[in-house]
Amino acid sequence: MTGELDIYGVFIPALLAWAILGFIASLIVRRLLAWLGLYRYVWHRPLFDIALLVVLIWTVVVIANKILT
Repeated sequence: MTGELDIYGVFIPALLAWAILGFIASLIVRRLLAWLGLYRYVWHRPLFDIALLVVLIWTVVVIANKILT
């Protein structure tokens, strides 16, 4: 996996791009969880949201690593 992405001549860290994609996925999943009412089973919502973000960023990185290599 490369350390930088070239977007129209601007180099950005790959982790920043994957983190942005993970954050967007996190927004979608959090809205879905709230709409379904599943947050009532969560003890500490902010802690759960951070853990969800970390798992989604990890998922995006693993998928990107398989696609780009």
